[in-house]
Amino acid sequence: MEKIEFKITINASAVKVWDVLFGVKTYPRWTAVFAEGSQVKTDWKKGSKALFHDDKGDGMLAIINENIPNKYMSVKHIGQIMDGKETLHDWGESFENYTLNEKDGKTELLIDMDITKEWLDYFKETWPKALDKVKEIAEKQHDHIETYKTAL
Repeated sequence: MEKIEFKITINASAVKVWDVLFGVKTYPRWTAVFAEGSQVKTDWKKGSKALFHDDKGDGMLAIINENIPNKYMSVKHIGQIMDGKETLHDWGESFENYTLNEKDGKTELLIDMDITKEWLDYFKETWPKALDKVKEIAEKQHDHIETYKTAL
């Protein structure tokens, strides 16, 4: 596993950026750069299961490792979903972390994640596009963003 990091400054509060990252309607918008039809099923609570999948239902199985609202979210990837079946993997420390630091009405969003070499180039190319989309949504979105509240 290698650790990679991506950072962007967004002209919006940490609350707004958080809502965009984990909002019911906004999550699929910014994650579409990873997979068209991207969705998540979780309540984002610490210890909860999270299913990240595309429009075919294939994707990743994870556990919410930590959730400090508007500041930090840590997701531990533990398996895959293929053809509707969940398969656990022993990837060791496979985390995807979101850190938000607000100062003077702007938010620095830092993403760090553990990644295998086979996916390194893909994420190096795709994460910057995803962060640009988060920035675009957060800076233009003026209405309330509904966040996930229901468990699996």
